[in-house]
Amino acid sequence: MCPHTVTAIVAFQQARGLPDDGVCDEDTWTALIEAGWALGDRVLYHRSPNLRGDDVADLQRRLGRLGFDAGRVDGIFGPLTAAALEELQRNLGLPPDGICGADTVRALRRLGSHTDHGPAVASVREEERLRDTSGLTGARVVVGHLGGLGMLTRTIARMLRGSGARVLVADELDQRAHAVVANQFQAAAYLGFRSGEHPGPIAFYATAGFESIGGRRLSELLVAGLGQAGVGDLCCSAAGMRIPVLRETKMPAVLAQLGPPRAVVDQTPTVAAATVQAMRRWCGATLKV
Repeated sequence: MCPHTVTAIVAFQQARGLPDDGVCDEDTWTALIEAGWALGDRVLYHRSPNLRGDDVADLQRRLGRLGFDAGRVDGIFGPLTAAALEELQRNLGLPPDGICGADTVRALRRLGSHTDHGPAVASVREEERLRDTSGLTGARVVVGHLGGLGMLTRTIARMLRGSGARVLVADELDQRAHAVVANQFQAAAYLGFRSGEHPGPIAFYATAGFESIGGRRLSELLVAGLGQAGVGDLCCSAAGMRIPVLRETKMPAVLAQLGPPRAVVDQTPTVAAATVQAMRRWCGATLKV
């Protein structure tokens, strides 16, 4: 590829919350395809596999700001989005078929001034769930590693269990497999780790018009906790991103890129203790907004 193409790919990746390495990998190519859809370009409905795209995300944002719970703004047309769409159609006197065709798009555009501001229903409900979190005891947590940090994730899992949490460890290299495990386990949180030659962000899910409040809070606590433990140089700051495991999990989730690998291995007990302490604070803290 020529330098201009690489520069364009990097700019697109940064805008989409993807790792900005300039490589057009599967995730970047998928994002390019999804970015090509605008609301009204095609008929949207619930099917398997789910329809994905920026048009779906736009629909979800509009529904959420009108007070209809379409779930997180993830650009994936799942059952929650279909149910919210049917409820909107009933309220507008349209056939409640869960199909977003021309009539529904026109109605949404007429209501456009009501969908430009304010939090989505999914954000409000996530905030409510966080307020109800009372501690680690009994909390379901999935700890995942995506290469190179198996010892760290096993240590974290053992310490979380010692604090009363119910823990699953995911060790597949496929991020989407981690999301499936976490969703099926109905986890309260997902903690993911991967190694890199250079420290990276502790990422939480965010996209245009939506971010995971719980994910941001957890990532910020992890960054602060690692800094207080004297190993803050192993990671960068908290960052909102749209990478697959964060997009497809239904609960607050973070993915930490820690590095360099040898330093992380040498500091495993310290990193694990700081992570568990951050989880305790996250589970026990009253959410501040």
